Amino acid sequence: MENLTELYCLMDDFCKDLEPKMHEILLNNGSKRRRRSTQLSLAEMMTLVVLFHQLRFSQFKVFYLYHVRLYLRKEFPNLPSHEFRTDI
Repeated sequence: MENLTELYCLMDDFCKDLEPKMHEILLNNGSKRRRRSTQLSLAEMMTLVVLFHQLRFSQFKVFYLYHVRLYLRKEFPNLPSHEFRTDI
């Protein structure tokens, strides 16, 4: 996958099929679950996870701090802005 937009579109199409089925299963399970709103959509989160594996980073924290936050801020404007400890 050479294009980030193409990857996102594939993840978005997948999530459009997955989310209704997932919520149907969760509702039929009988357990109550919160559905908090998130800053990133499920498709955006899955795109980042797939990209993490494609770029062969060994730690997600390093990938997020030194690739996503530096180079993909424009593509993901709603990125969480939590400050991580960098001395770990």
